[in-house]
Amino acid sequence: MKKKLVSLLLVVVMIFSLCACGKSKETSTKKAETKAPDATTEATDDSATKTDTSASTLAYKGDLGIMHFSTSEESQGNGGSDGFRTTIASWEKKNPDISLKQTVLANADYKTQIATLAAAGDLPDVFLLQGMNTREWVKQGLVLDMTDYIAKSPYADKYDKSKFYPFTVDGKEYAIPALTGGTCTVVVYDAALWKEAGFDTFPDTWDKVKEASKYFKKKGIDTIAFGNGGKWQANSCFLSTLGDRFTGPEWFKSLVEKKGAAFTDQTFVDALKFTQDIFKSDVFNKDFNAITNEDAREYYISGDAAAFIGGNWDVSYIQATLKDKPLYNNTKFAVLPQPAGATGDTDSHNIGLGYGIAINAKLKDDPEKLAAAIDLAYTLTGPEFANYVTDKYALSSVTKVDNLDLSKFDQFTQDFYNYSYVDHKPCEIYDSLISSAVWDVLNTDLQSMLNGDISPEDVAKNAQAAYEKNY
Repeated sequence: MKKKLVSLLLVVVMIFSLCACGKSKETSTKKAETKAPDATTEATDDSATKTDTSASTLAYKGDLGIMHFSTSEESQGNGGSDGFRTTIASWEKKNPDISLKQTVLANADYKTQIATLAAAGDLPDVFLLQGMNTREWVKQGLVLDMTDYIAKSPYADKYDKSKFYPFTVDGKEYAIPALTGGTCTVVVYDAALWKEAGFDTFPDTWDKVKEASKYFKKKGIDTIAFGNGGKWQANSCFLSTLGDRFTGPEWFKSLVEKKGAAFTDQTFVDALKFTQDIFKSDVFNKDFNAITNEDAREYYISGDAAAFIGGNWDVSYIQATLKDKPLYNNTKFAVLPQPAGATGDTDSHNIGLGYGIAINAKLKDDPEKLAAAIDLAYTLTGPEFANYVTDKYALSSVTKVDNLDLSKFDQFTQDFYNYSYVDHKPCEIYDSLISSAVWDVLNTDLQSMLNGDISPEDVAKNAQAAYEKNY
């Protein structure tokens, strides 16, 4: 019987990504919008009263709303959220004349609520924009064009411009990538067990994984634990990277930009076929479609699986739970093995910043309030935040930090940092772009496909129909 841990050690070392949905909810002050006096000019340094702790160069005085999902509970287990809350508190201290009205929801609740507000045309002043919503909300005129503000940012020369892609439409940028960047696809494995099976490192092909599975089957354990009970995991944590191995990055970019690629293209269908075939094999736990990623990672932690596939948020949990246990030092990280017949990169993994700080387009009619919102966006994505999460957690953000001293972190943290940011090629996270209406269809069909109830060809056709209708 699979063993289940009953408590979560709240040790913060990594992050989750957009794929992981929190379950906590924080009660906070709802945005009470107060119209600022008419203004014609923005504040300058000459108009500011400067002190050591609360100097502000902003002319605006009044309420400013922000909606996000860095709850106090989540910040205890998430370096990005801890940094986000810490930086907000610092900004508030420097701007005592501005009342920052925070609406803070758990991640899953945030996604629902922000979509509801967008549908009503009543987005907060400042909010976290998910890449998959960018094009539709821009089309509706809901999001401020931040292109010029980004170019004029005091930190513009430090921005990693590759992170802006999910928030760019027709060459214009509508958000500054926020929080911390993490992978959605990583193989976490017990190096000692795989050594017993005859492998010094995790295999680089699936045929070798299948060979190893014979050994693990004799031991009575699963080769790789995986959970797709939430439907999104097969897409975010497997297909998004596996698909890149077959199609290459230009295919997905063409799909995003509507330049001719289609879900029905043979390379993507081949990726679906391989996904179906590998999940039919003895490589994964038989209940993968019935359990969540949280359940599956417990199989690894308890020693009932030799490896686990998940995202950075799972690594955070595993690190916290295994601390001071023998498996902690044996845990290593690897990319997905290369499928037979795939011609794309052999060492890619999907990683990115799935959310960006965006501003309600309505603020353009209130220059002083807009200046305050822009300043908040700069701060939450700038060096104050970047230095905090890098120095404390060895995490990356949109603002580059020089001279990171990895030596002060333990080997587990160093290994995962190098896996995430140094040693492998990045590819896009599928469900960070396009639209939820498309992914809802694909994710449901993927689960059915892995159960053997629908063919890869029909999955592709249904996804393409949803794409043509909704994107």
